[in-house]
Amino acid sequence: MRNRLRFAWVALALCAATMAVTPAARADEDEERAAGRESAAVDHCVACHTEEDLLPEGHLAADVHMKPGLSCAGCHGGDPASDDEEIAMSPAAGFRGVPSKKDIPAFCGRCHSDIGFMRAYQPRIPTDQVGQYFTSVHGQRLKEGDKKVADCTSCHSSHGILPASDTRSTVHALNVPATCGHCHGDADYMASYGIPTDQLSKFAGSVHGVALLENQDTGAPACNDCHGNHGATPPGISSIGQVCGHCHVNNMQYFTDSAMGRAFVEEGYHGCEECHGNHAVDKTSDTMVGTGEGSVCLDCHADGDTGFEAAGAIHSELTQLDALYGDALAAQENVQRIGMDDVEIAFMLQEAHQSLIQARTLVHTFDPERVKTKTDEGVEKAKGALDAAAEQVKDHQVRRRGFGLATLFTTVLALALFLWIRQMEANA
Repeated sequence: MRNRLRFAWVALALCAATMAVTPAARADEDEERAAGRESAAVDHCVACHTEEDLLPEGHLAADVHMKPGLSCAGCHGGDPASDDEEIAMSPAAGFRGVPSKKDIPAFCGRCHSDIGFMRAYQPRIPTDQVGQYFTSVHGQRLKEGDKKVADCTSCHSSHGILPASDTRSTVHALNVPATCGHCHGDADYMASYGIPTDQLSKFAGSVHGVALLENQDTGAPACNDCHGNHGATPPGISSIGQVCGHCHVNNMQYFTDSAMGRAFVEEGYHGCEECHGNHAVDKTSDTMVGTGEGSVCLDCHADGDTGFEAAGAIHSELTQLDALYGDALAAQENVQRIGMDDVEIAFMLQEAHQSLIQARTLVHTFDPERVKTKTDEGVEKAKGALDAAAEQVKDHQVRRRGFGLATLFTTVLALALFLWIRQMEANA
């Protein structure tokens, strides 16, 4: 019993001692953490380089790495808390300095390929960019020792990296063509590679380029939408349809399932590119299909063959519907001008226009009957709109005649009343 009491007293004393020591220990630990944060808050890399006017070209405080607190040392190593140059830039502190050209992908990949690290900052960013880069022409040539090819910094810059959503970023959708064109549009720089350097100028004048660069439509494709980003490579025969089909889904499906599509594969032709081009993609029109001037069908088909006849039939169906739709649209505008009801007409016009769009997409089946089936639907709706517009115009004329007669009757009545009053006044 006495032993138990002695043990209880010892335990109680130990607890009291622990409680007395813990607050002091915690205070010391908090002070140490505070001191560490205060030291880390003074980034002597930035302080010294600013003082000596040696900040890297293009340095931005809004840099995507600087904003969440990743200092210079995050990439270059060293000790940013020390103002002693030898200590701050010592190998013992992990100082890595400026990487060589061939080491840049691995340099960036230290963080960007680490899924655990990236989750703490940007969990949505893929961590396979370095792997993709080395599958690209750029990456493969870098491995071979070519120091002119693009690396991470060529596109993203070094010390002024901004998120792709920022309109000032070199990789914002509106700026991507200029970023790629910095190298690919420089004839002297690209001379040793033997590839064209007019892609940017052609793209700028294309239907895609006008939409992106002039109309500021970021939904329009830039270079990376077709060629990829880190795994950039020229699309080949096996992928060109898939590249265009990423946006033009139905066109790709119709073409792939057609006899023409299968023949293109057998002959080694580049699906969409053979008719539409690549960088200089023109705005499509009905003249592209047919047997007249401007038709791309004539590049392969001559008078007398099946393709020539099919092209002519398809063109005829499209132009017939387009003309009727135009007439119905003008009739609707007239109905609106005279102030009549155009709601029903608008619905029919919408359906006619949808049929026209679908018929133009069905061109990629190269089947006149399938195109005709769809244009017939549109023709019916366009004619219906024309008939409805004619009824509204007729109704308007009836109303005008009725209004005229009512106005005439009211005028005669008012005149008669006036004369009667005058007569009454004269008799008085």
